[in-house]
This record gives sequence, C-alpha cells and structure tokens, in this order.
Amino acid sequence: MERSRTQGESGASPAARTAPDRPSAPARPAAQERPAAQDRRIGPYRLITRLDPPGTAVPCRRFVARTPDGARTVLLSTPLPGTDPARFAAEATAARHLLGPWIAPVTDVAEPTGAAGVAGSADPTGSAGPTGPTGPTSPTGPTGPAWYASPYVPALPLPVALAVHGGPLPEATVRAVGAALAEALAAAHSQGLTHAGVSPAAVLLTADGPRLSCFGAVRAAAADGEPRTGLPGLDPGALAPEQASGGRPRPPGDVFALGAVLAYAATGHTVPEREELPPALREVVSSCLARDPADRPTAGALMASLAPPTAHQTVLNSAGTLLTPGWLPGRVIAALARQSAELLAAELPELPEQTVPAEHATPARA
Repeated sequence: MERSRTQGESGASPAARTAPDRPSAPARPAAQERPAAQDRRIGPYRLITRLDPPGTAVPCRRFVARTPDGARTVLLSTPLPGTDPARFAAEATAARHLLGPWIAPVTDVAEPTGAAGVAGSADPTGSAGPTGPTGPTSPTGPTGPAWYASPYVPALPLPVALAVHGGPLPEATVRAVGAALAEALAAAHSQGLTHAGVSPAAVLLTADGPRLSCFGAVRAAAADGEPRTGLPGLDPGALAPEQASGGRPRPPGDVFALGAVLAYAATGHTVPEREELPPALREVVSSCLARDPADRPTAGALMASLAPPTAHQTVLNSAGTLLTPGWLPGRVIAALARQSAELLAAELPELPEQTVPAEHATPARA
C-alpha cells in the first residue's frame, strides 16, 4: 500500500518514501518560535509565539496570542497562503455551533478585510495596526487577514507530540485519543455537521484530553467539485478518496481521516501497512480506511469499538473513561509543562537595573 507523508505549507509531496514517515524532533518541542517583533498584532490580539515549529505540515497558521491588557490568552488561527480566506472565515463561523468536550471551541471570528484579506496571503506576523470597529485598521483603511480564536490551554499538535515522545505513541494513548475524537465527531454528525479538517496536525493533545481543531480545512483549501490533491495544508494520507477528487465532505470522510490520525499516532505515518499497526487496533483502523465510504463505521460505532461502555456508562460518555492519569507519556506531559512555563516567562516584564545605595555596597577588595 502506498504511504503518504504530510505536506508542508508549500504543498509539496515526496514521490517516494524510503523510511517510515516518523517526525523528526523539532528544535523546540513546544510553542517557541516567536514572531519577529513582540508588538505584532492580528485584530485585538498581540502575538506571543507560534504553536507549530517551522516547516511542519499545518492546515492553518496558529499562534498563541493575548489581548493588550493580558486578560485573555487565545490560540489564534489564520489561513495559509493559497487558501480562500473568505471560505476560511465561513468555516470558522460554522464551527461556532460545534460544541463538545473534545472540540477546540471557536469564540471569535474575523473575516478578511482590505487588500490583505483579498489576497489571502498576508503575513500574519505583520503589524495590522490599531483595531477599529470592523477589524484591524491602517492609515489607508481597513486591512487584515481572516482569523479565528479559541481559548488557549497548553497543547501539542499530534506530530509534535510524536517528536517529543521519540516515535509512535503507546497503544493506550492512541485508543484514548481515538475514542475522544470519535465522540466529538459523533456529536457533530448528529447535528448535521461535518468537520472536514481532521488530520494529525488538527489534533491537539492537552493534559486533560485531545482537542479537535482546524474545522473546515478541506473546504477552505478548495471548493466542492475541485480536485484537492496536492493543495497546501491538506495531508494526502488523511484525505478520503471521495474528498480528494472534489466530492462534498460528508461524515464518512471524517471517519476516514480519523483512521489516518490513529494510524499516524500508532506508527508514525498515515498510510501504514496493516502489519505495522498494533494487533489490537488493526481491525478498527483498517475499517476506517476503507476506500468505499459505505464500508466505514460511523463515528459512534468507532467510539464504541475503542471504548466499550460499561454497565454504568453509555456510548455517548464512554470516551472519558480512557483519559485516566497516565494516559499521556511522561515526555509529552513534560513538554506541556515547559510550554506553559515558557509562555509565562515570555510575558514577565523585564526588571529595571537597580542601583545599590553606597552604604550597602560591598567594598572592592584591594
């Protein structure tokens, strides 16, 4: 079976792979790449640091940002160059209706404004100027990229978590992630919503469970009816065949993508050979990756397979039973703690140099 590596922002995909597609450890495992200037802003938020290491495959650009008064810290997402900023904003607006414990909630959305928004390729680390009533403004009028904000909690994108851990995650972790995300998708599908953006980079691992982000990345990359292979931000291994050819995103496509996420978490690549998967996960992951959408399980059935309900639970609340202490590997927990500490350190004001009064000064030795 052909294996596929996640694409970067350029959309390039290697023609062949000679080694397992396991992530190399980033220079800084948590959100440590800072924007060029600390006073760069998008909308009302001041950018603090990037969430994703440079060069990693991402469906959108993500920053940790804060309001000028320091009252709110958020995860700010902006579209990649080459994607449609208006569709990006529309998908984010739709995501505000998507609620659940394993969904990264969308709290604020801004549509693209001015030339930067029309181009869809504005540098999100550029200064957007003061914020006006309709969004960021400049001396020549409104201008700024599309963006949306979610509440910030220390989180590692799944590829970063594998790099920090040094390889595929333990089976118990993979099972917990899969059950929680299947629960999130089941809730969305019951509301008539399709996520259309599930991929390894869209999964954020936090101390209390995974979060699903990047809602609508498939639709933001290309409209229905347009081929989506080779587009920036889309992991080809997590793109269901019917969506790759331009088909409208539907729930079975979400299940296919979640199967690719579980394969990635368990092996380091999204399209493994069946024998590479842990024996206890082979059947369930393989069923998700069926080429025919009719052969894939529903999200609810997938959750039941990964976390069977007990006598005191139902299918709709069984995922959390797998998120017991120790569900995350120690190195991932340590990386989350470092991210939190480094973010706090980045915000500490510099202390002015203090002059020691002469009467308290230590006399110089002869």
